[in-house]
Amino acid sequence: MAEQRAPIIAPSILAADFTVLGKEVEAIANADWVHVDVMDGHFVPNLSFGADITKAVARVTQLPLDVHLMIENPQRWVDSYIEAGASCVIFHIEATDKPVELARHIRAQGVRAGFSLRPATPIEPMLEHLGEFDEVLVMSVEPGFGGQSFMPEQLEKVRTLRSYIDAHNLDVTIEIDGGISEDTIAQAAAAGCDAFVAGSAVYRDQDPGAAVDRLRNLAASAR
Repeated sequence: MAEQRAPIIAPSILAADFTVLGKEVEAIANADWVHVDVMDGHFVPNLSFGADITKAVARVTQLPLDVHLMIENPQRWVDSYIEAGASCVIFHIEATDKPVELARHIRAQGVRAGFSLRPATPIEPMLEHLGEFDEVLVMSVEPGFGGQSFMPEQLEKVRTLRSYIDAHNLDVTIEIDGGISEDTIAQAAAAGCDAFVAGSAVYRDQDPGAAVDRLRNLAASAR
């Protein structure tokens, strides 16, 4: 079985106040990663920001940038996010018919490669390819908007991933995104998640840094 990791808390800046983005990123300096949600208004019915904002965030933090591309044709855009300072680039398997080729391209640039999948997309067809990736992002809400309710049935994907990764001794991080809060993070941790994206649960708190610590402690206790 793979060695258990310390919980990784990755606040999503989608929930931050963009008028003071630098201060909002500073407020989560005790987090492990910064999660950057990129939406193109096509793959998902919402529009967020692009490589320029990603680059601006990279200038104000030393934390790794975990960049989630909810976009069509990710192969066309991954290089711009790598150049912007992404530590990991996550694309959706529904958006490309060559996920392994794209992952290899990302990793060849010295950046971690991840894939994500919508709640309705099964994980099983990707299991044999996990060794080509560094990270899997399980969506526990429909991608596109923050503040949605957690879908506990998605934890079955996490359990499937955890079992396969451990059985094959793979170094792959399981991340979960959607409705993660102090009420739900223990469930996700117990199911086998390594990393936790939290937007509203962090940035709606009066002290985002304290919220990060509470989430990390709850995840650690559940594991």
